[in-house]
Amino acid sequence: MTNTNAKLIALDWGSTRLRAFLLGTDGTVLETRQSEQGASTLSGESAFAQAFAAITTGWTALPALACGMVGSQHGWREAPYAPCPADAAALARAALQVKDKLWILPGLMRDGAQPDVMRGEETQIVGALALHPELAAQSCLVLPGTHSKWARVGQGRVTGFATHMTGELYALLRQHSVLSRLMPADGSAPPSPQAFLAGVDAAREDGALSHQLFAVRTLGLFKRLPPADLPDYLSGLLIGHEIAHELKAGAPECLALIGDPALCERYALALGRFGVHAPLQLDNTAPAGLWQLAQTMGLD
Repeated sequence: MTNTNAKLIALDWGSTRLRAFLLGTDGTVLETRQSEQGASTLSGESAFAQAFAAITTGWTALPALACGMVGSQHGWREAPYAPCPADAAALARAALQVKDKLWILPGLMRDGAQPDVMRGEETQIVGALALHPELAAQSCLVLPGTHSKWARVGQGRVTGFATHMTGELYALLRQHSVLSRLMPADGSAPPSPQAFLAGVDAAREDGALSHQLFAVRTLGLFKRLPPADLPDYLSGLLIGHEIAHELKAGAPECLALIGDPALCERYALALGRFGVHAPLQLDNTAPAGLWQLAQTMGLD
């Protein structure tokens, strides 16, 4: 149904899922839709155009702004990365128009001996700063996920960031490695916070990750941990190593977690083991970021 108060179509278009938000005055979410037509499931500009038309059926033809893997080399059209450091204005300037009233935002790149990139998270960061201006002066924003991001913010700009393949490593080891042989079927074991924290504590000992990973098997082999606890121990070990590395330079004074509430809570639990307590936890901030960037671009 058409909403006369609508001002913007905001698209959070990732690899596996497409989420569309109809935004009204001040960025209020009027309606949310989602589909499984993520960027990795589509090929060719016509397929992306059809997916866009399908998810926006019945909505007024409004300016539309998209973020995420839709702008990758394998997306609708490649939107080149904006260099880091960058703020909302830099991202807005690099937006790519792909059709009438539709723009795709760039990702963000950190150059160096080991370059790093993000697509979609930069928009969530802009949204977090819009919702919580106190984060803009100096903060560390952590976005847990398949590829977790740790972004440093100063004076409203992303000054640097690092990607950790923690979620993908967990899935690969959980399902396709020798470690999986002693574990129950995926999703069949109840959560064990104690096993998770034991894994975090092992990571805090600063041992070699490759050695500690094999201990996931031997702890089960010698009945030190029951099979049902091994997935959580593995999760704690991987997340713990990620956090230990990022905190080597010292704990940030202001830290926020952005993303899935359950996963953010898991990171908050692990951070507490390192003495970093009660970080701000935010759900999906992409709609707020897309609205802020649309305002910067003058799309209202």
